[in-house]
Amino acid sequence: MMNITGTKNGTELTLALEGRLDTSTAPQLEAELKRGIDGVTELNFDFAKLEYLSSAGLRVLLAAQKVMNRQGSMTICNVNETIMEVFEITGFVDILTIR
Repeated sequence: MMNITGTKNGTELTLALEGRLDTSTAPQLEAELKRGIDGVTELNFDFAKLEYLSSAGLRVLLAAQKVMNRQGSMTICNVNETIMEVFEITGFVDILTIR
């Protein structure tokens, strides 16, 4: 299960994820991004309450990064140790902006 809280401020969109981003919840995030990403120049993910990230979740983040490369910037913040390890092992630390 995963909860997504979206906050839009002009052209800035912040998505706070809570729970697990995996095969069963990745489509939920994809749908949220499709709905809200138009006209966004600054996309922020808050992972403070994200406990788990699978390859399905990574694919969604990569797709979002590709879109934001064209229309602005994307940042991920409050990443815990477990998820940071996933980013490091997969090489995503080199692709994503993690604060």
